[in-house]
Amino acid sequence: MRFTILIPARLASTRLPDKPLADIAGLPMVVRVARRVATCNADEGAMRVVVACDSERIRVACAAHGVEAVLTRQDHLSGSDRLAEACNILGLADDHMVVNVQGDEPLIEPALPHAVAAALQAHPGASMGTAAHPIASLDDYLSPHVVKVVLDAQQNALYFSRAPIPYTRDHLDAAWWNQRNGAATGQLPTPLRHIGIYAYRAGFLRLFPQLAPAPLERLEALEQLRALWHGHRIVVHFTTQPPGAGVDTPQDLERVRQMLGH
Repeated sequence: MRFTILIPARLASTRLPDKPLADIAGLPMVVRVARRVATCNADEGAMRVVVACDSERIRVACAAHGVEAVLTRQDHLSGSDRLAEACNILGLADDHMVVNVQGDEPLIEPALPHAVAAALQAHPGASMGTAAHPIASLDDYLSPHVVKVVLDAQQNALYFSRAPIPYTRDHLDAAWWNQRNGAATGQLPTPLRHIGIYAYRAGFLRLFPQLAPAPLERLEALEQLRALWHGHRIVVHFTTQPPGAGVDTPQDLERVRQMLGH
C-alpha cells in the first residue's frame, strides 16, 4: 500500500500567531509532526510525507530540517482546498491515497495515518476514512467540544455530532454511564469520539471542495458531514488509543513543550 501524508500548514492563526513555526524541543511544530508520522514507515518507500504550506517561511523551515514541502495559495477557504491544490502540484493520480494529518498534532500516534489509509483501502466503496476511540467520561460524552460518531455494521459513519450520540432515551446520568462501562461487550453501544484525521483518494479530494456545503455541516460546524450529505461513505478505523494533545493556544503549546521536555 502506497500513500502520501499531507500536512496543511497555515501561518495565520488568531489564537497562536505563526503556529506551524512554534518551537517545540528545538524543532518547528510542523517539522515535529512530519518527523513523528514518518517514523512509522514499515514498508520503505511506501509512504511519503509532504507539508502543504501557505508561506515561504514554512517551506524554508521544512527544507532546513529535511522535510518535503509544497507552497500553496494563501487564499484557500479550507484545509481541503489546500490539500486539493497540493495533490495537483504533486501530480498524484486519482486513485492514489492521501492522509490528512493536522500540523498542530505533535503528539499524534505515529501508526494512525497508516491504519486509516489501510481502512480506506479495505473498503473500496468508501470515499473517505477516519478514526474514533471510546469516550472515557460522561463529561466528554456530554461536551459539545467533543465530536461524536455513530457507525453501521460495516464500520461506516452514520453521523457525526457535537451532541451526545447515540442518545439513551430512558437514562442519561452517572449511574447509566457506569452501567454502560460495566456491561458485557455488545449489550450497550460504546459512545465514540471522532479523531480528526482523514484518508482520501486523490480524485475525491479534488472533488470534495467543489461539493456544495451541507445544511447539517453549517449547523454542526463539521465539514465531514458534507461527504455524508452528498451520499459518500466514510469508513471509521476503531482504536483504543485516544489522540495526543493538540495545540491551539499558547497554553496548549506550553503543555506540549513540557511533555516533550522543552
